[in-house]
Amino acid sequence: MSRDRKDPPDPTEERDARETLQERRERKQHESENHDEALEETFPASDPVSPFVPAKTPD
Repeated sequence: MSRDRKDPPDPTEERDARETLQERRERKQHESENHDEALEETFPASDPVSPFVPAKTPD
């Protein structure tokens, strides 16, 4: 399972807080893929128009 930057740090993992250039590239690629997937899941961006039928006024 991959982790995002917003996830809390793994307490079992001890490492330097700085990321390497390769780690940065992989993180940016992962974020880009997530954005692309989110965009695809929201397409088409608009729903069909819902017809509005006003209620009759009470007499």
